[in-house]
This record gives sequence, C-alpha cells and structure tokens, in this order.
Amino acid sequence: MLETLLTMQKRHNASPHILRLGRLFCETVLIEVEDQSFYLQFRDGQLISVTPGPSAKTPWRFALRTDRQALEAFWEPLPAPGFHDIFGLVKIGRGRIDGDILALVKNLRFFKEFMALGRPAANGEQPA
Repeated sequence: MLETLLTMQKRHNASPHILRLGRLFCETVLIEVEDQSFYLQFRDGQLISVTPGPSAKTPWRFALRTDRQALEAFWEPLPAPGFHDIFGLVKIGRGRIDGDILALVKNLRFFKEFMALGRPAANGEQPA
C-alpha cells in the first residue's frame, strides 16, 4: 500500500492539472486501510510526505477509511459501480469518511482526482 501511495505522490506532483486544482489545499489527510494508516501531508496542492502510522500525535483534517479489497476495486481501470468514487464506497458500506467534511467538500474534485491516481495510467503504467 505504501508503494502505491508513493507512486501516486510522484504522479500527483508531476501533474500540473491536479496541482492547479489543489493550489490552496494545505492539510493532512488520513488514509486508513484495515490495520494500516497513512498520513498524507499536502502543502499548496503538493503532496510533500506520506507517513505510515498510526500516530496519536499526528493531527489530520479528514480521513478516508476502507478495506484493502474495496480500495483495490476502486483502483481498477474501470471500477464497478459503487467502487468508482469515494462516496460510492461509503454508500455501499465499504468506506467511511471522518473528520472535517467541509474541508473535503471544498477540495472534492482535487481529492477525488488525487485518489484516482492509483488507477493505471492511460499509457499502461501500473501503480506499484
């Protein structure tokens, strides 16, 4: 999972479009997949660090919690209905969003496009 997130970090920071969308986003986001936690620290739209957790000392603004199978289905090239979107995961009971929902909604397109970076690229590149 960490390798995929690091690959997403590289793809994210190389994407002018996504950087433009998140240019005002300066938050720490918790991604929790079963028993693994990862803190993604964004500054001015750039993902500056991916830190494995858990850590009671690391504050986060909002969290996306899901299971490994659901996240792998989300990252398929053409996800099945319900797995195509982070709110789809919540709707089918395979995900949960906690924390400051307003911070997420204000930056929804940015965060959704960031999470989609785990999907294979159009050039056939596979995420790690």
